[in-house]
Amino acid sequence: MKARYQYCFYPTDQQQQSLAQLFGCVRVVWNDALAFSKVNKYPGYNSLAKSLTLSKKTEGRQWLNDVSSVPLQQSLKQLEIAYKNYFDSLKRKRKDFAVSAQPNGKKVGQPRFKKKTNAQSATFTKAAFSIKDGNVYLAKIGNLKPIWSRELPSEPSSVTVIKDCANCYFLSFVVEIEPNQIDAKNQSIGIDLGIKTFATMSNGEKVESPNYSKQDRKIRKLQRKLARQRKDSKRRNKTRIQIAKLHNQIVDTRKDFLHKLSTKIVNENQTIVLEDLNVSGMVKNRRLARSISLQGWREFRTLCEAKSEKLGREFQTINRWEPTSQICSDCGFRWGKLDLSIRSVLCLNCGTEQDRDENAARNIEAVALREVPSRKHLQQEMVGTGHRHDLKWTGSDRKTSAEASYCEPPRITVTSVR
Repeated sequence: MKARYQYCFYPTDQQQQSLAQLFGCVRVVWNDALAFSKVNKYPGYNSLAKSLTLSKKTEGRQWLNDVSSVPLQQSLKQLEIAYKNYFDSLKRKRKDFAVSAQPNGKKVGQPRFKKKTNAQSATFTKAAFSIKDGNVYLAKIGNLKPIWSRELPSEPSSVTVIKDCANCYFLSFVVEIEPNQIDAKNQSIGIDLGIKTFATMSNGEKVESPNYSKQDRKIRKLQRKLARQRKDSKRRNKTRIQIAKLHNQIVDTRKDFLHKLSTKIVNENQTIVLEDLNVSGMVKNRRLARSISLQGWREFRTLCEAKSEKLGREFQTINRWEPTSQICSDCGFRWGKLDLSIRSVLCLNCGTEQDRDENAARNIEAVALREVPSRKHLQQEMVGTGHRHDLKWTGSDRKTSAEASYCEPPRITVTSVR
């Protein structure tokens, strides 16, 4: 399987100028091809490659010969992939990303023009780069000295030079790795994701989320300052770089936390079960949108899925409509919807006091292992008992139950504010 190994490097002033010229040429080739494809029908890679060769002979684009031709051709190939993903999305041929919400795959928009202020990248294949004595030689750029934090497992097939919005430079190598088979300590585990407590395991373990509040407050302050500054001014550009560096601090902290947590979970468990969260719908809540966006739930799911494939583990996601927070994990009694302020519940059927997150994690694991009743069975059971007001999957039968009588006991008996 293929994997990416990324290393940072610090170019000299001359190399920075050469890289800036390379990024500019790659950006121009992409934007020219995209502009032509928007006016006319997308002609394909071969036709655009011929047009690129002809444009190099004109006076207006003669300076494209000053950089290596390989990154320019790779830019056209990347545009072809972007259009293929867009067309497959229109034809509903994309890979299934979710269990129920998007059965035909994630919606992909049209390719967009590249900007000078965004992250820049250029890809070199085997014919345009080489590694010797710890240096990476790039065609018409020279030798770069990355900081080798770890060794490459095999010979790379390509390398991408990246410059992010904070003016930091990276080399990203694509290599082939062999999946490892490691015996797991536990058979399975269910994970319930949250904000303050990032992950609650079905075995009772809880992992607190990192605190991003300090950097987030600075970003808000600088964003207000940026809104008052004149466009294309030097001070505005300086503020923009400061904001990008603070974002990088948050990204690095989150990425380090997610990598360590996902590695620990995948190494210790044979089957990892997560809930398919509707993050795009959850961020519509203006009170929780910023906190949810900082957590990186989707990134954590991607890391767990990729590392499970690497180590031979089984990764599963359950339907987002499963009532994991509404059912007792011990007896299966359903007490209904809970407010977010309620963190523990006393089950009226078995008398067990359940922690909200731990109970949900155990239900997530049980649903994946088929140890809880099916949804159809739960529908019939709830309709028979009169608890029908919170069944989201009942189709046309959406009538609420009759008003509770004065002698009906309350479902929730223990409340606490987090």
